[in-house]
Amino acid sequence: MATYLSIESLSVSYGTTRVLDRVSLGVERGEMIALLGSSGCGKTTLLRAIAGFVSPFEGTIKVDGEDITRLPPEKRGTAMMFQSYALWPHMNVAGNIGYGLKMRGWDKGAIARRVEEMLTLLQLSGFAQRPVTQLSGGQRQRVALGRALAVDPRLLLLDEPMSNLDYKVRLELRHELRALQRRIGITAVYVTHDREEALTLADRIAVIDAGRVVQVGAPEEIFHRPESAFVAGFMGADNALDLVRTDDGMLVAAAAGTPTDVRMRAHFRSDAARLAAAPERLTSDILVLNGVVSQSVYVGQGYRYRVHADGADVWVNASERYAEGAAACVVVPRAALLLFPGA
Repeated sequence: MATYLSIESLSVSYGTTRVLDRVSLGVERGEMIALLGSSGCGKTTLLRAIAGFVSPFEGTIKVDGEDITRLPPEKRGTAMMFQSYALWPHMNVAGNIGYGLKMRGWDKGAIARRVEEMLTLLQLSGFAQRPVTQLSGGQRQRVALGRALAVDPRLLLLDEPMSNLDYKVRLELRHELRALQRRIGITAVYVTHDREEALTLADRIAVIDAGRVVQVGAPEEIFHRPESAFVAGFMGADNALDLVRTDDGMLVAAAAGTPTDVRMRAHFRSDAARLAAAPERLTSDILVLNGVVSQSVYVGQGYRYRVHADGADVWVNASERYAEGAAACVVVPRAALLLFPGA
């Protein structure tokens, strides 16, 4: 498939601060890509640059082969959904969904037909005359999506649109949005700091750090095969410690190694390790960390423990109850370790 949205060497600065640093990214027609990163990494700035609300000082943005880099927002054929919904509180549902069509000069009959299409699509039939102030958060988000889709945009841009919703509603809307995007085949760029949201919604994920795209790939690839310690930590493998590989192939804590051992940085997920009361014998297939339980948290399906071991704090999930202060052994399968070059 040919690239539909093409971003080449895009750079944006706010004053003397460079927010995007020569970002390049391609999005296929009909694909949903998630821009994933922590607050301040540049993901929203990239979305706003695509929309035309931010001007880059270098680079290009093309949609379906057309250079839109210097076009005003209204000439780009994009539609954006915001965190705050940005609905008109004095209008009803139909008025909000049809607002963009009215601004484009559509006649009332055409607007009414298009609004009814959106209401059916979004499972809001019968809500046309309802004031938006009388809607739930999830319903307001559907109205905002209907307003964006009503104008038949070339690109749908979504700036953390579910961040203001409670968890249960977010789960429901994620699946609805994903099914809808696939059904209508619209190309979408979705900004989020929530890795679960990105994994659920996106065909591909672009992880952004300090204004740069550091990895792009399918959700399974980003989750299981991160290319850097940063991506590993951001995708949930947030236990991190320095290890060395000894001459006989064993992995041990860096403090136990010698100057000739190979140093590396290891990441692993808390649910990939297990906790044991007694020390276990070190083999080439496992990493063994002996320490003390420093914190215990009940999480419903079991417990989550912080264990201070070999100079580091690591988190481990376990079904058994361990008292704080108890000696414990953290055992991590070698296959569960994500290894990166050490400092």
